[in-house]
This record gives sequence, structure tokens and C-alpha cells, in this order.
Amino acid sequence: MVNYILKRLLQLVPVLLGMTFIVFMIIRAIPGNPAQIILGQQATKEAVEALTIKLGLDNPWYIQYFHYVGGIFKGDLGESMKTRIPVADEIFPYLAATFELALFAIIIAVVIGINAGIISAWFQNSWFDYTAMVLALVGVSMPIFWLGLMGQWVFALELGWLPVTGRESVRDPISSVTHLFVLDTIMQGRFDQLGVVLKHLILPGLALATIPMAIIARMTRSSMLEVMRADYIRTARAKGQKMFWVVYKHALKNAIIPVLTIIGLQMGMLLGGAILTETIFAWPGVGRYIYDAIGSRDYPVIQSGILIVAFIFVMINLLVDLLYGLIDPRIKYD
Repeated sequence: MVNYILKRLLQLVPVLLGMTFIVFMIIRAIPGNPAQIILGQQATKEAVEALTIKLGLDNPWYIQYFHYVGGIFKGDLGESMKTRIPVADEIFPYLAATFELALFAIIIAVVIGINAGIISAWFQNSWFDYTAMVLALVGVSMPIFWLGLMGQWVFALELGWLPVTGRESVRDPISSVTHLFVLDTIMQGRFDQLGVVLKHLILPGLALATIPMAIIARMTRSSMLEVMRADYIRTARAKGQKMFWVVYKHALKNAIIPVLTIIGLQMGMLLGGAILTETIFAWPGVGRYIYDAIGSRDYPVIQSGILIVAFIFVMINLLVDLLYGLIDPRIKYD
């Protein structure tokens, strides 16, 4: 397994380098001079030219690219053109916020999606099966921004049960250590703040979990239906085992591999694709961080932010591949 892991990690190098090159070329095709945007439209031509030289934007694109890649190999992700703060120091709180939201959303999606898929397969062609699959189809088709706005209107404005935006109460800010507010409040024993943090997570978490939940439910149902027709399932039922244990102990274990693949892909997509949710709910995550950087043409932030998200996405998929061997002993990596 060690050789397999090392091989996969070595394969990451050309993938990430190719990604950096594509992103580098695309963002430089965006109209606008970062120096002009930073200084404003009223800035003089001399000031814009001076800042352009200072930022190194007067160099040819290939020199800029090799300078950026060389910095990555040294552990330097560059410096934000707007704030003049190293990206490696500035991005972590945003990344932690997105990770907390994505983890909350994927837990909801996995718990509800897997169980809905299992029950639908267990009671195939029942009213629950039809209802769950129709809701799953609606969930896949429903735009996240519309669902988020409807959630804000109903549960925040009309009922007043949940907060509209943000991660914490403005009147009682959290003294953050890890920037994972749920973990910070538990470590500090501030369970009153924990309730506030969880309330802020519910609406964006549900909005973000809708599509993964529907996909996981449909995949679980499909995989379970195939496994439930296997001979060993009929044998277990013939031995008099309770249907609950047949389904959750025998069938689910053998049906979970394709579902696990979907969960890994969805988790990676949530980390990089939460920009709509973060914008609607004013969630200070990495998606919104990159979005704001695009508006200000902050090249180092855009490049490094996408690079980090891509790296996490690939590592999640590697972890999912390793989990296959733990779930199914027939899968070997040597």
C-alpha cells in the first residue's frame, strides 16, 4: 500500500502543474489591469505603471509563470496584490470556514441520502420509494441559490428561527484558535456559542447538502437493488436472519463501494463549489475569497486558492481509494 500511495502522490505533480498553467493562462485573459483596479480609476498613468512594475506584471507571461511555480516548490504561494499579505497566511481562515460548512453539509447528505436509498431499495415500488426518488430528482434539479434564498425567506425572515448570514453572532464574537468555530467553542467550553454557531450552519449547510444528498440517495438505491438480488442475501434471509441485519450488515457493506466514490467526489466538489452558497449567506469561505480576488484581479490569490482546492480534491479521492481496501479485503494495492 505504501508503494501505491507514493505512486499516486508522484502522479499529483504533473496534474497540479498542468492545473496551475491552465489557471494562469485563463486569469490573464480576464480584461483589466490589476494595478489599475487596486489604485482606482482616478489614479495617474505614472502611478499605475509604477505599481505594474512593482508587481512584476510588466514581465512576459512565461517569466511570471516560472517565477510563480518556483515559489510553489519553495513553499511560497505568493503575496496578495490587494492586501500585501502572504496568501499562505491569509487563506487558512477562509479554507477552515469552507471545510466546516462542507463537512456539515456532507454529513447531512450522507446520513439522509444513504438511509433514504436503503429504505427505497428495501421497499422497492412502495410509496416511500416513489416519494424519495421524486424528491431526489427535484433536489438534483433545484438551483442552490434559489433554495438558499427560499430558506432565508421562510426560516429567517418569516419564522425568525435561524440567522440569515454569517458564521457567528456579531455581539458575541468567537475567540478562534483553529478557525473551525464548532471545534473552538467545544474546546473553550462555550456551549452557548456552540448553539449559535450550529444555527448559522443549518441554512447554508442544508442548501449545500441538497444536491449531494439526492445523488447519494439515487446511487445507494441503485447499488442496493443490485446487491439485494445476490445469492448470499437470499441465503442469509433463508437462515432466518432479521431483515434489518441482512440489509445493513450484509447488503450495505457490499453496496457501499460505488456510494463511497460518489461521497468522495461530492466532498471535493463542495470544497471548491460552495461559492454560490457562501455568497448568498455571506459565509467567509474560500470560494467567496477567490470570487472577490477575481473581481480585483488578484492573480496570486486566484492561482493559489484554486491550487489548494485542487490539491484537497485529489487527496480526498486518494483517501477514498484507500478506504476501498478497508471495506472490501478483496481489493489489493500491492
